[in-house]
Amino acid sequence: MTITITAFEQSPDGGKGLARDMRVRWALEEVGQPYDVRLLSFSALKEPEHLALHPFGQIPTYEEGDLALFESGAIVFHIAEHHAGLLPDDATARARAITWMFAALSTMEPPIVDREVAEYLEGNESWYEQRLSGVEERIRTRLSELSSRLGHADWLDGAFSAGDLLMVLVLRRLDGSGILNDYPNLSAYVARGEARPAYKRAYDAQSAVFTAASSG
Repeated sequence: MTITITAFEQSPDGGKGLARDMRVRWALEEVGQPYDVRLLSFSALKEPEHLALHPFGQIPTYEEGDLALFESGAIVFHIAEHHAGLLPDDATARARAITWMFAALSTMEPPIVDREVAEYLEGNESWYEQRLSGVEERIRTRLSELSSRLGHADWLDGAFSAGDLLMVLVLRRLDGSGILNDYPNLSAYVARGEARPAYKRAYDAQSAVFTAASSG
């Protein structure tokens, strides 16, 4: 059965691999599964047809036969569980990799997204500088903790896993902020993720959508 995912017709990330369909694309590339992409306009996200797949009117979604999923983390987990390459065979190591998936999305991502919200939506508010400073302090606290845990290792827990895939993409959301530069081992960690052939294929595929939309 063909896998179909949804993505933005005109991505607000500027083709930089930050939209969350990138997580699903990368996971599918890592496990060698072909997939189709259905591109959606912002208005189509709120249409009944899409809301039946994603009740919050977002991307990505994942369809395979009778199965329909939403939430990028859940989709990556499903892919990792059903195809070799993203979770260890050993049950204990597998559980740790899944823990890192949750850590990426539940612990690391929230303050990083808060910074994006402050930067793009609250820049004209009188309390903007104070809020941004507080959010960046929270980010640096988490980055320091993650940096200490990673140390000199290539990946979070042994071999590359779905936990690394999600963590790398979460950290990439700091691109342009300069914050990650203060943590050389994390910068190198992200670079290792970006160097993976599967990442490059996923990035190129997502970027091509933005390029086509911009030139159309």
